[in-house]
Amino acid sequence: MVLRLTSLLPLLLAAIVVGVSGTASAKPDFAHVTTREQAEALVASGGLVRIYLFPIRLGGPRRKANISYVPPEAGAALDQITGTLQRFTREGLVDRLEIIPEYRGTSFVPTRINIHATHSGQEGGFHPSIAIW
Repeated sequence: MVLRLTSLLPLLLAAIVVGVSGTASAKPDFAHVTTREQAEALVASGGLVRIYLFPIRLGGPRRKANISYVPPEAGAALDQITGTLQRFTREGLVDRLEIIPEYRGTSFVPTRINIHATHSGQEGGFHPSIAIW
């Protein structure tokens, strides 16, 4: 197990930033989405999707406080990262997980979702970040 983690350290130590839009000027601005109702209206029109910040597949709670709103591309990126984290957990490479959303102003839509996956007995970890707006 330790040898396997050691061989993956270069990959695990790499910070991954997943951009969900094209150029910086093309990124949407969600500063005006300041209530859950506004976010839900954008979900209804397809502009946002509802996600669990701490994914259910990784033991996250099905509570309102764990729900967030992101563009569909960011939801897909989180789903892909969640699959990787599930595999790392099954392989014993990860036993601690922190999900840290960043917000701008009073927006309900995070600007970035930072993920810190580590193992209590090892150095390093997997630290992807999803840049949203």
